[in-house]
Amino acid sequence: MNFQQLRIIRETVRCNFNLTEVAQTLFTSQSGVSKHIKDLEDELGITLFVRRGKRLLGLTDPGRELIEIVERLLLDANNIKQLAEQFSNSEEGSLTIATTHTQARYILPPIVSEFKKLYPKVHLAIHQSRPTEIVQALQSGQADIGIATEALGDTHNLATFPFYNWNHAVVVPEGHELAKAPYLTLEQLASYPIITYYEGMTGRHHIDEAFNEAGLKPDIVISALDSDVIKTYVELGLGVGILASMSFNPQRDTGLVLLNASTLFKSNTTQIAVRHGHYLRGYAYRFIELCSARLTEKVVRETLAIAIEG
Repeated sequence: MNFQQLRIIRETVRCNFNLTEVAQTLFTSQSGVSKHIKDLEDELGITLFVRRGKRLLGLTDPGRELIEIVERLLLDANNIKQLAEQFSNSEEGSLTIATTHTQARYILPPIVSEFKKLYPKVHLAIHQSRPTEIVQALQSGQADIGIATEALGDTHNLATFPFYNWNHAVVVPEGHELAKAPYLTLEQLASYPIITYYEGMTGRHHIDEAFNEAGLKPDIVISALDSDVIKTYVELGLGVGILASMSFNPQRDTGLVLLNASTLFKSNTTQIAVRHGHYLRGYAYRFIELCSARLTEKVVRETLAIAIEG
């Protein structure tokens, strides 16, 4: 048994049992992949994959149990490397943040700027992704830290920390009838075409929930992945926008008016997440603390330790 065999087992599952993709991912041949799998099965004396001819269709019962062990072994192998680098060169390395467009565009810039001043030799990568993709990146080890409003708190092997709370707001063109109203109601909003976020993005479930509870069916004419798209189509007069309030900048978003809707929709909490068992370099803890001063390295470490003990 060797690490290459374990990597092949893991990548086979990640690539949905497509050995051609496994070979490409690991820069080896498909025949080599097949041989490593067969050699490991022979050594262990068990069949790991369900087969139809030469095709792999899924994991057997022992294969499903083995993959959990393989994930832990490879995670710890990477942790050993990270540990060595932390003590041999604490000011250099890489840090990958997986986050949504809203966070990357409107919240993280000053944090990233400050982090780069503190750690100029750390390569910082920000992967803009959907919440479900952020979870996958954390679980696979492709990202060190995830930041999003959805999905993170629903995953058992992630430790999550509250980052900040925010509310939705309504955006309309200057001179719009809603801008003249003394206060907003859901009934008023539902009478106009609505432009807002795609399902599963940026608190969309709270928007849907509010209309459903009021017995209203809004005409959502455009669902977007980010706030800039929402504002663009509101400017064109295609509808009324519902977006994250922090994505509006009066100096930049001229021609538009932001209307407070904090009483119409429930507030949202953006979270920071790391995977249990994933070794974080010192500068990763510092990045989290830059996001929220209360999330010191001590607090994060203690939370992770409690989760492990539990």
